[in-house]
Amino acid sequence: MAVNVLLVASITLIYLVVILCLGYLGYKKTREAEDYLVAGRKAHPVVIALSYGATFISTSAIVGFGGQAANLGMGLIWLTVFNIGVGILLAFVVFGKKTREVGQRLRAVTFPDLMGKIYSSTFMQVVSGLVIVVGMPLYSAAVLIGGAQFIKETLGISYAASLIGFAVIVAIYVVFGGLIAVMYTDAVQGAIMLVGMTFLLILTYVILGGVTAAHSALTAIADMVPQKLAEQGMHGWTVMPDFGSPIWYTLVTTLVLGVGIGVLAQPQLVVRFMTAKDNRSLNRAVLVGGPFILMMTGVAFTVGALTNVYFVNTQGKIAIAAAGGNVDAVIPLFINLATPEWFTVVFMVTLLAAAMSTLSSLFHTMGTALICDLWGRGRECALSLKANQAGVIAMIVASVVIAFLMPGSIIAIATAMFMGLCACAFLPVFAVAVYCKNPSPLAAKASLVTGALVWFAWALFVNARYSAVFGLSSALIGKTSVLPFPWSAMDPLIIGLPLSAAVILVLQYLHRPEGAKAGLS
Repeated sequence: MAVNVLLVASITLIYLVVILCLGYLGYKKTREAEDYLVAGRKAHPVVIALSYGATFISTSAIVGFGGQAANLGMGLIWLTVFNIGVGILLAFVVFGKKTREVGQRLRAVTFPDLMGKIYSSTFMQVVSGLVIVVGMPLYSAAVLIGGAQFIKETLGISYAASLIGFAVIVAIYVVFGGLIAVMYTDAVQGAIMLVGMTFLLILTYVILGGVTAAHSALTAIADMVPQKLAEQGMHGWTVMPDFGSPIWYTLVTTLVLGVGIGVLAQPQLVVRFMTAKDNRSLNRAVLVGGPFILMMTGVAFTVGALTNVYFVNTQGKIAIAAAGGNVDAVIPLFINLATPEWFTVVFMVTLLAAAMSTLSSLFHTMGTALICDLWGRGRECALSLKANQAGVIAMIVASVVIAFLMPGSIIAIATAMFMGLCACAFLPVFAVAVYCKNPSPLAAKASLVTGALVWFAWALFVNARYSAVFGLSSALIGKTSVLPFPWSAMDPLIIGLPLSAAVILVLQYLHRPEGAKAGLS
């Protein structure tokens, strides 16, 4: 469907002017390093909640996971349950308050800096920063791809121009405005996302004849599940795949658990806790964050699955077939073909907001990790505004390059990769760091290294889906996995996180202070 270029240009221009004005406001309020890095530690609860939610939910959730729902069905709704229960309630109430208290007491300005100061360990700061710099570009590239894919489909411009232009716009306000600008723009973008996704849900049900008719029709086309997916355990879009089947392992261990648990140890989200002025602010943020995540992920996964009904009714084929086999093209194609022109434009702005809010936080986190925790660590330049701005630019360039190198249908998988890596490497050391009175540096080092190495080894040589992306296993041994099913379908998180947790618990117990009671000291 062709769109009115003037309408698109006008609405997009208004949106960009608002965002850049907020970026300029952040720039004016950024006077010192602490402003640039942790927003002066006095962010408003609503801003924290919307910034956290908008950072968490990006085009990877809407486009990538929405497409996966079109492919694998509504079982992804379990991820929404995890996102709210773990990503909001557990994150804010259990981890958020302690993180804010410890971070403020130690004057930590980044996640690696927090780990380094809690454990009194340069190693913890450097290796944490290295994991971010090496792993996070996968995630940022996936978000870039999601935004660029929709811009390409909607405006009809080249993918390369969409990708580069998109990255440049985000770079402008992140580089100059720091975290204050990031959080201000996140809050506005989160509000836009909430409106856009609400309209998407309503329009989808209207197009498909109502809630009951839409879901009944989706159940009725179960016999159209592709043979390849049926052989791997899938029997329809409204039922869970067979327990223990290849599709079940992908849906549950990679998409639901990988992202649902991995969110707890996301460096760009942990920093949000350190921007709050008190614990009451975090309590109030939960009331906004929970409903926001429900609407963002719940709508994306529901609409994603229901696109199959639309494409069967209009083209006689399921969504993935209509999109030419590219999972990441399903949602953009549905929006452009099924919805009114005005909503196509509104949803383009919604996706821009979703992508830009996440990208700005990722770029900021990677750039500050590169400068504060790796290149400039221990020197005055680590807190230099200009140095951190240069670090952000360097990581933006790296993310754009990786985005061009990534294969198709990669958005959801790349997101799950990074979140799983963070869970394996960071979650146990983060939990012990904020709750243990005498955390052991040796236990933390061993846990961090174990989690990261096990994740990389499993991703490169065992998990067939991940290893196919990297290509190292195929190049060295001629096959995507060194182990048979079910190991080849199991996400690295399922192996790496328990091992990482076991290492830190055992060593923490063995190195507890004299006279401490049994258990963690």
